[in-house]
Amino acid sequence: MRATVINTGTELLLGDVQDAHLAFIAREILPLGLRIDERRTVPDSDVIRSTLTELFPHCEILFVTGGLGPTTDDITREMVAESLALELYQDAELLASLQQRLQTRGIEWTSAIARQADVVAGARVLRNENGSASGFYLKANINPRVASPHLFVLPGPPRELQPMFMKFAMPILKSIVSVPLPVERRSYSIAGVGESLVEKAIGERVLAIPGIELGYCARPGEVEVRIIGQPDAIQSADAIIRDELGLSIFSDGGEALEKIVVKLLKQRNQTLATAESCTGGLIANMITNISGASEIFLAGYVTYANSAKSDVLGVNASLIEKQGAVSETVARAMAEGARARAGSTFGLGTTGIAGPTGGSDEKPVGTVYIALAAADSETVAKKFFFPTDRETFKQLAAQAALDLLRRKLLKQ
Repeated sequence: MRATVINTGTELLLGDVQDAHLAFIAREILPLGLRIDERRTVPDSDVIRSTLTELFPHCEILFVTGGLGPTTDDITREMVAESLALELYQDAELLASLQQRLQTRGIEWTSAIARQADVVAGARVLRNENGSASGFYLKANINPRVASPHLFVLPGPPRELQPMFMKFAMPILKSIVSVPLPVERRSYSIAGVGESLVEKAIGERVLAIPGIELGYCARPGEVEVRIIGQPDAIQSADAIIRDELGLSIFSDGGEALEKIVVKLLKQRNQTLATAESCTGGLIANMITNISGASEIFLAGYVTYANSAKSDVLGVNASLIEKQGAVSETVARAMAEGARARAGSTFGLGTTGIAGPTGGSDEKPVGTVYIALAAADSETVAKKFFFPTDRETFKQLAAQAALDLLRRKLLKQ
């Protein structure tokens, strides 16, 4: 069955709000054998009606999100009613529920709020247990004079849409969708390998498996590999991917690299301190965004100036003068200084040239040295080259540093 999503909201087209619904709906309906074939984003205007009319003949299931509130720009229910040539009526039960909700919260009642009790004739109400705007479901061809798909109309806020979808929309979907062959989706997060190299390593062999779908998504410092298919095909593809990419796979569950690092450190009762120059504290920020980081993260030192590298981390000033702040030697000294000062198991150090100025023929913009100091082994340092914009450079360097630590932890 073909499924389509219409997101309504002028704020989406202005870039003020990011759509969170497509990913959620697509993920939840996949086990039913459903895929989103198309997504449209439209403003709060009569374009909603024309888009509905246009898409009705081209899908069997249509999800519409947003525009169910009390204000004048919330016109989705009216547009749905007009496109189906059906009347709106005021649902007495919904109206009473709205009045009770506002009274309980001490909110003044206005006549505009009553619009949220309007329901398209023939619709099944989908109760909103987390807000005031109820959704509704209209079966296919609800008006025999207008050919139409199964229509789910849902509120805009994710905190309202998602529980409504799971509790009320999913049971309806299961009743109208034929029992599908089992379909699985699996993803792998890959660090330290470019997208083209990942494809070269696995693409031909995986695509040779009957019934498998393979996709890639590149992000700064990582590549996501996605496979979709029946269980037997998934198992065959999984074996190939793990055999070819091995240690480069840091997650098969969508977890961020920093979360994996925190988990590994906690499992080993080990700790970390960071000494950052070109990454400006980004590594520490990523680590401390993870719940439980306080168990493993002792300190983060942002030593941007050369004097701070000496004063805070104990890097010899003559070493900086002789080798340059952006050098393997200084990166090692920074990592060792952070570890020694914090008393941690590991110390990570970064120093580089983010650009767009400051580079040279010997050390062009994008050069970064990353060092990892450990309590029980020799300090290791690696040189990387990320010739990109300043922000992406920092992201790539931070990812490379965390991956260096991850690989060390897995080899212990």
